[in-house]
Amino acid sequence: MFRPEEMVKLDVITLNRYKDELLTYLHEAGLVEIRELDVKLAQRDAPNEYHRKAASYSITISRLVDFLGAHKKTSGGGLKEFFFPKEKPKRTYRYEGLEKLIKDVEDFLARVEPEIKAVEGKLSSLQTEIEKIKEAISTLELLSVFRLPVEYLRHSGLVEVNVGSVERVKLSALLDDLKKITEGRVAIVSKDAGDRALLVIANLSKDHDKVNSVLAKHSFERIEVPEGEGTPGELVGEYRRKLDAKLRELDDARKEAEKLAEKYYDDVVFYQELMENERDKANVLPKLARTNMTFALTGWLPRVDVPKVLKGIKKVTKGKAYINVREPSKEELEEIPIKLKNPRWARPFEMLTEMYGVPRYDEIDPTPIIAFTYSFFFGFMLTDFMYGLIVGIVAALLVKGHKKFDDGTYKFAYTLLISSFFTMLMGILFGSYFGNAADIVLQYITGNPNAHAWRIIDPLREPLPVLLAALGIGLAHLFVGYSIGFYLKWKNGDRKGAVFEQLPWVLIILSIAFFVTKNPSLVLGAKALFGVGIVLFAIGEIISNGGLAALMIISDFFGFVGTWLSYARLMALALATSGIAMVVNVLAAMVWGIKISVVPLGIVIGLIIFIGGQLFSTAINALGAFVHSLRLQYVEFFGTFYSGDGKPFNPFKAKREVSKLELKADGGA
Repeated sequence: MFRPEEMVKLDVITLNRYKDELLTYLHEAGLVEIRELDVKLAQRDAPNEYHRKAASYSITISRLVDFLGAHKKTSGGGLKEFFFPKEKPKRTYRYEGLEKLIKDVEDFLARVEPEIKAVEGKLSSLQTEIEKIKEAISTLELLSVFRLPVEYLRHSGLVEVNVGSVERVKLSALLDDLKKITEGRVAIVSKDAGDRALLVIANLSKDHDKVNSVLAKHSFERIEVPEGEGTPGELVGEYRRKLDAKLRELDDARKEAEKLAEKYYDDVVFYQELMENERDKANVLPKLARTNMTFALTGWLPRVDVPKVLKGIKKVTKGKAYINVREPSKEELEEIPIKLKNPRWARPFEMLTEMYGVPRYDEIDPTPIIAFTYSFFFGFMLTDFMYGLIVGIVAALLVKGHKKFDDGTYKFAYTLLISSFFTMLMGILFGSYFGNAADIVLQYITGNPNAHAWRIIDPLREPLPVLLAALGIGLAHLFVGYSIGFYLKWKNGDRKGAVFEQLPWVLIILSIAFFVTKNPSLVLGAKALFGVGIVLFAIGEIISNGGLAALMIISDFFGFVGTWLSYARLMALALATSGIAMVVNVLAAMVWGIKISVVPLGIVIGLIIFIGGQLFSTAINALGAFVHSLRLQYVEFFGTFYSGDGKPFNPFKAKREVSKLELKADGGA
């Protein structure tokens, strides 16, 4: 706790014939982050023919997955599936080498791909034909205003016919130019179509070039006349019958696709995952070095996993491997990947730390601290028992349903569940149950207008003590941050930074705390601490900023004051939650007594306003509490000591959702 996992460097040299099996073992174990080797006496490794095939087949199978997935009948869904998703069944594949796997995939594709491609091609062809028919119907409906047989609208021998449209403002000039250029040897029929005009233009074929130049000049848009005989209105019916027939064919083809999806979807997803993992393995090859007989790899792994990894490597290579495990050097400090290590209760909160950035290897992991402070701040801001209960119920259901996946939903729900307990606690202390709803009910039951739920303080009536409490909490939060910063700088050899950057604020915060007690003996000590803190602060600014020290002293001091005052948001959001809840209660009360004859319509409307309004208030205020609680961690608290510049541990690890690999070296999964 407070420190990331201890990491060690692993170097391995072994024979080329063990390469595929060793990489597969490491990939499935997911315990080593492989790094690029700096080689001079050897050459870099590269993917071979089978790796390239795996990448190609991965793309091919992904297309099959997309097609079948689009036609797969879905089941489940809804709230139950959201809260309690089902685990995907896993199929075991016995891995006997990449060459054997590629052969199995090729056999599978040879059997399945032609069948799927045939239906896919049929669907694509039918959809193209349907679009053409729909376009023809649209064109015929547009041309129906002419009431001319469509065969007259197409080119025929000595006469050329153009059908299209032009902007109405250009119609007159177009007609004049056509008559002039053809010396009157042109026939034109026009119809209005909104801001455009539909035209049928008949001219001699020998005037083709002249007419085309005029049409282009006036931006004439041609319309392709559909095939057939008769008037456009008559042809529309014929094309609609064609459309109905094609739609029936399309429906039959989709049913074929659905049958194929039911038959092959799970298989193609299974082989897709196998190929994607092989492609992932191939991506690490350029990081390795090789000779004609051997290859070498290097990487990082947690110290706790060393015995397991060494045992696995020796088993795969039958002991024919050089293995070196060593401590990281000072020069490698910034290269060490960070894997957070926390007790089970704090582990889900690692998500919040990782959103900002993981610590460097020489920093502390703040996760256990923010597990408490984030949850407490969230509860202080939401500060309503019933809101906390609603959030807690939803979070508990998500935690229960997603715990087996240990996914982002589980981690986020877990943080909300812990935060909901603090919310309910603060709701009890402030006597807030859907705002002042509990007070209203008690006053109605007892008849006493002054009756109210038990509370320590009412933040709406007495906001000043709540503000002072928020500022006191903020001061304690900053004190912890600056104290940690002082410890880290001192421990890591930055004594000047510890004394002139961190210590001044530790002393100033302590002096403020002593001043608040108003104890004469403590106040005297507070003055001394404040003076020492200011002097150290001023010296640090002079060392850092030279001639600009005077300006920076003022700027940085008031920057600290602004950071401290930022904790007033704890009080502000607590008041906002109570205020919004009270407004909802007032609106519900305003309509509660409305009746139409003997029908108590106001009760129904009031319940809708109350339930809908309080649920909305829960959601919007929970979102505000989430955002602002994170801000107090990331900006105010982390700004005192934490960089978050570490490199997250990214192990060479297989992604297994529907497949499970059985390795020869293990004799099992």
